[in-house]
Amino acid sequence: MRVLGFDPGTATTGYGVVENAGSRLLYVAHGTIATPAHTAFETRLLHIHTEARRLIHEYAPAAIAIEKLFFKQNVTTGISVAQARGVLALAAAQEGLPIYEFAPTEVKTAVTGYGKADKRQVQDMIKILLNLEKAPRPDDAADALALAICAIHAIPRTR
Repeated sequence: MRVLGFDPGTATTGYGVVENAGSRLLYVAHGTIATPAHTAFETRLLHIHTEARRLIHEYAPAAIAIEKLFFKQNVTTGISVAQARGVLALAAAQEGLPIYEFAPTEVKTAVTGYGKADKRQVQDMIKILLNLEKAPRPDDAADALALAICAIHAIPRTR
């Protein structure tokens, strides 16, 4: 099964594509969807949506994994992230793909075995799990790979 993970954001949305072959995880791709600063909000959302659709067509995933939203301190930032999540979910729905949502602690537990792991620990485990030469960068793309890995572990094998 191939999963496309998204770490949503309006300035930068990370994406990561992972598939499994039996019990092995295989790296496919990772990167970011970036929107320039001072770009109109609706233009940013359109760009994220367009690029998400392009990625779905390019990588043909069986499912989409998106990080659940938690408001920690800045509600304004949380609202814009929620809007980015919405256009990502719309892109998945337009292609008829199931969406799996995971809290950051669920993702960290799936990747490292510890729900309070720091970013470096998560990146180091992604490197090991996907047999990469170096830890994936930037953080948004690494988080998206972690989301895809989490989904592969969580989705019933009957799919």
